[in-house]
Amino acid sequence: MAHIPHYNAAKHGLVGLMRSLANELAPHHIRVNTIHPTNVDTPMFQNPATRATVTGRTDATGQQYAEVATGMNLLPVPWVESADITAAALYLASDDGRYVTAVTLPVDAGSTQR
Repeated sequence: MAHIPHYNAAKHGLVGLMRSLANELAPHHIRVNTIHPTNVDTPMFQNPATRATVTGRTDATGQQYAEVATGMNLLPVPWVESADITAAALYLASDDGRYVTAVTLPVDAGSTQR
């Protein structure tokens, strides 16, 4: 994404760290993964500064914000709920995810395909 190179660099660094740790820790049956959400309905995304950055307007209404945010995803939703991210983490930590390692799991409503 444009205009956030610091965020992009940090995210790529985290993925590299995860992949290295997954390789190092697999012989010990330790799995390492990352979850990559789209916008999440939390104070990090629901605040005036982020609203202005996303919409390019300091006076954007909540409806305008939701419309712009919806355009960031393939699925017609402006953001996901924190419970959706929690469910992904619980899956990875559960027995159902016992053979999942070195994965970047997008919970992103298709935003990475834009």
